[in-house]
Amino acid sequence: MLAGVPLTSELDLQHLQRALDLAALGGSAVSPNPRVGAVIALGGRVVGEGYHRAVGEAHAEVEAIRDAGGQELGAATLYVSLEPCCHQGRTPACTDAIREAGIRRVVVASDDPSPHASGRGLGILRDDGIEVVVAGGELAERARLLNQAFRKHARTGRPWVMFKAAMSLDGKVATRSGDSKWISGESSRELVHEWRAASDAVAVGIGTALRDDPLLTARVGGSGSQQLADRQPRRVVFDSLARLPLDSRLLADVATVPLIVVVSRAAPRGATDALKARGVEVICATGENEQARVRSALDQLGALEVSSLMLEGGPKLAGVFLDVGEIDEIRLFMAPVLLGGRGAREPLESEGAEHVAEALRARTLASERLGDDLLITARIREW
Repeated sequence: MLAGVPLTSELDLQHLQRALDLAALGGSAVSPNPRVGAVIALGGRVVGEGYHRAVGEAHAEVEAIRDAGGQELGAATLYVSLEPCCHQGRTPACTDAIREAGIRRVVVASDDPSPHASGRGLGILRDDGIEVVVAGGELAERARLLNQAFRKHARTGRPWVMFKAAMSLDGKVATRSGDSKWISGESSRELVHEWRAASDAVAVGIGTALRDDPLLTARVGGSGSQQLADRQPRRVVFDSLARLPLDSRLLADVATVPLIVVVSRAAPRGATDALKARGVEVICATGENEQARVRSALDQLGALEVSSLMLEGGPKLAGVFLDVGEIDEIRLFMAPVLLGGRGAREPLESEGAEHVAEALRARTLASERLGDDLLITARIREW
């Protein structure tokens, strides 16, 4: 991570904050790219703005330069939320665009941890005589938090994982009979659909798939007139023995909403071939135990450019994710009900800590009311 410095100019702070606001507009359409915003100021006045709108489209720096409308930018400062790229990918290198525009000062909010970047872009600019300032403090942290999925994927090759669950006041996600519909209220369930649409993939275990026969699609419009959202996540089922029925609702729309089934080497060949014949993408997770197979699956999902994964259960699968250290954020809906029951399910059925001192502790904790529910968000790791 590049060392940052506090920004002393009020104008620098103002313009960099605006770049971060613009970056947030990019949303999930940019995945697996990062969300980036840029502002060009000349004499303290903004002359150009832009943000990365969708994967394959122009990057924020190029958008801002275009927005400046051909003005002379030799005395201008470019404010950008992420270190400019210096490689040819789906689009040309932004460092080339900055140099060609004649910009002589660049203020950056955060580094790009990708192996092909990681300070190289700033080095290229400095070598060309361009003044480079890397921010520190709250703005730098905000810039990093905007791109947690991108940053984890860039560093590890695995997707950033958010675990979601709805539980009762006594910490149960299902009754002893397995019933869980519905613990949370309608407002909470509508928000879950927004989260799905913002994720590259949504995952469940085979137990959940068999019990609930879910669609796992992102839908809008409320319970009265639901329609598919414009952006759909890939559906992922962890199914070591390929037990997913061919008449499952997940297979009904596989032609339009992709489905990935993660199997183990123990899965019968006939069952995996039948899934493939129906258009399902089957990946084989290797390893001697469940923990190793989850890591293998995440590596393979990352290679498919899945940079964010929403884990919806069940408790056993979520527990394995927790044991291998692959849950980055937890979002829990707590409903005002008590389920009780010795056999009622808990959200995370993992090996767990033996002593309280060994417990995993959240970095940050936030809460808000949604109808009758309380949403608790805990960030476990920061990338």
